[in-house]
Amino acid sequence: MDVYKAGLRWSRTWQEAWPAKDAEAIVDLQAPDGLHRASPFRPVYKGKEGLRSYLVSVFDEEIEPTVCRFGEPLVRDGHAAVEYWAQSHYADGPMAIAGITLVTFDAEGLVAEARDYSFVQQGVFPFPPHLPE
Repeated sequence: MDVYKAGLRWSRTWQEAWPAKDAEAIVDLQAPDGLHRASPFRPVYKGKEGLRSYLVSVFDEEIEPTVCRFGEPLVRDGHAAVEYWAQSHYADGPMAIAGITLVTFDAEGLVAEARDYSFVQQGVFPFPPHLPE
């Protein structure tokens, strides 16, 4: 399994699926027993069903399609790190989200574990120029 290719598939899927609120496209990348950590301070979402419930709840809060950009995966020791920026809109206004997800894949290239570290700021902020459209 090529970690770079798996990371690229993961980042491209998220970039297309998040604005479309396509939870199933993201869930399809998850190993059956994979773990998703949306934050170090939130519960761990286990398996496909756990990830699906998390995504549906987050997508339901968005009142406009999110615009997002994901960077190229950085690979080391079998792990991929992917930077992302997003502009989301909620009932209480726009929110900018910037973060990095650390992803470990199983032998089939499915997500065994994803750990998200993000920063959230009320308002609208420009995307950094190093992230492709």
